[in-house]
Amino acid sequence: MLLSSISKSLNLNNTNNMDITAKITGIKYKVNCADNLPIININDFNINSAPSYFLLSEKQYGISKWVSPKRTRSYPFERIYNTLIAPKRITIIPIIKDEGINGDRDFIQWDTVSLMSLLDIYVIFAYYDKAVIHPLRQNKVTNQEFNNEYIENKIIEIDNYHSSALHWNLKEINETLPILIDKAKDSYVHIGDKLNVKFHNELGVQKFKNQFNEGVINFMKTSRNKAMEAQNREKQTLQPKEFLSTSTKATITIENYLGGKYYFTTDEIFISGESLFLIEGKHSSNSKLPSISDIKDGLLKMVLYCNLTDVQINNIIFTPKPILKLTSSHIEGKISSNNSQKEIDEFKILANFKKNDAELIDRLFSEANINNFEVIIEGVKKND
Repeated sequence: MLLSSISKSLNLNNTNNMDITAKITGIKYKVNCADNLPIININDFNINSAPSYFLLSEKQYGISKWVSPKRTRSYPFERIYNTLIAPKRITIIPIIKDEGINGDRDFIQWDTVSLMSLLDIYVIFAYYDKAVIHPLRQNKVTNQEFNNEYIENKIIEIDNYHSSALHWNLKEINETLPILIDKAKDSYVHIGDKLNVKFHNELGVQKFKNQFNEGVINFMKTSRNKAMEAQNREKQTLQPKEFLSTSTKATITIENYLGGKYYFTTDEIFISGESLFLIEGKHSSNSKLPSISDIKDGLLKMVLYCNLTDVQINNIIFTPKPILKLTSSHIEGKISSNNSQKEIDEFKILANFKKNDAELIDRLFSEANINNFEVIIEGVKKND
């Protein structure tokens, strides 16, 4: 039954308007599906030629890099997830990425930084200083490169920094970001002059910088307003690739013990008694499982959902039950990490999974059982 009798007391018959609040006081999670990190020697380090995630061998730092400050433009969560196996994690994020007046321009947001702090990941704010002209579009650039020397120096700083990632990230926002914004602005002026490319109006960059005139609080407020707007837009939209049992979406706002807030939209929810099932859905219409990038993106959500406390709707407390649901148009039936090993093995045989996919399912189910969430793999009919 989708909604139990408790729904009536909550007035939750219209669950599309459901708003969930929760807290996180710390992260405890065991990773089981991460890739082996490619090893980079410090003497060979160049962030632009390095893989998107790797281990800096001398320091045992798991390092990832973003191609845009906006997390929806690529799969940064997959890269972050893969570095969680390292004892110390660093991620490199451009503070601004301007592709030219005929391309996109994105800025770093507070909640990205806040999420990294929650996961105990040191953020290196970076800027681009090289690019090439886009081969097909005028006034657009591509293949942007970071200033590598700047990033190398920041890694050395982190190596000598003996406080938490949270304190490092807050320090960098207060002390480094305003200066770095000017560096990025000057760099795009230089790139524009060199390539004869027009970039977006500098007033937008100045407006972005003005957020820091009153410190972190103003940056937080501006970013959160944008995040909440995006959250509400997403809640109203059912993506075509989402194959769900219901059309129910809900906003979930997570707060940590320092007041950092994260705004998400669950793909699907349902209530049974005092249990609130938070479902992250990933679908594939081309293969028997969603891509590994999609799956790891979902697993990073599980890292958060498995550590929620004080989960409430309308001031009523629920017990969260995280679920990662993987659907495909190329299989039939349904299996869960809660099923017996015999049932799981029979399902894999009937679905005729390749060896790699079968092994991935075993690792996924093991990670789910260790961390107390559920993975569901289910076949769905193709759209007509």
